Amino acid sequence: MKQSELEKLLAGVADGKTSVADALVTLKGLPFVDLGFAKLDNHRTLRCGFPEVIYTPGKTIKQLRQIVKERLSDSELIVLTKASPEIYEEIKSVSKRAEYNDDAQVIVIRQGQSKEKTGLVLVVSAGTTDIPVAEEAALVAELMDASVKRIFDIGVAGVHRTFAFLDDFKKARVIVAVAGMEGALPSLIGGIVSCPVIAVPTSIGYGTSYGGIAALLGMLNTCAPGVSVVNIDNGFGAGYIAGVINKMGNTKT
Repeated sequence: MKQSELEKLLAGVADGKTSVADALVTLKGLPFVDLGFAKLDNHRTLRCGFPEVIYTPGKTIKQLRQIVKERLSDSELIVLTKASPEIYEEIKSVSKRAEYNDDAQVIVIRQGQSKEKTGLVLVVSAGTTDIPVAEEAALVAELMDASVKRIFDIGVAGVHRTFAFLDDFKKARVIVAVAGMEGALPSLIGGIVSCPVIAVPTSIGYGTSYGGIAALLGMLNTCAPGVSVVNIDNGFGAGYIAGVINKMGNTKT
């Protein structure tokens, strides 16, 4: 059930136009929908403010199509991550609203009204090859109604590039810093800003990077305060956390 429909249902109960018994029948399916191979958490938006995301690797095309068809009936926003162009073609046949971000490898289906973007999430990458993970983080933050600015290829190998964007760093509510190799960029940024920094290690690098483990360990061992770390290539997780932090900045106490 979409949030707007739930609000209408509750208003009907309050006005006496809908009986409590009828409302309970409607709400019965809210916790989750059981498809056998998947339990769809269609209560996630009401509970957490963002819908359950569909992680595509390991799922068959048939399963993905069935999940999306079910989601179309109850969600204003459907997001599929780590999706290939081939998967997009299949999903597009299920919903003409499907959009594909090639850099982020994310499919988005919007069925609700877009909200005004607020705050500022700054997403930076150390190198050009880190852009796919960075773009995933940026897109997710935007879907959480954050105003997002992207700055790519400012790694410490040319540290003068980093300092050229100090004004942008100072304006951000939260910064997502994406880097592979030795993963030094988040530590550098964490030492010069007062806002939270979310470090994202990527699997980019030569042999001793061990598929991103070197960057992950480097970020976990940072001495810069205010830096937190998500898992390797987890752009979605970083974007989600950034979106939550950005929303908290809208709350006045």
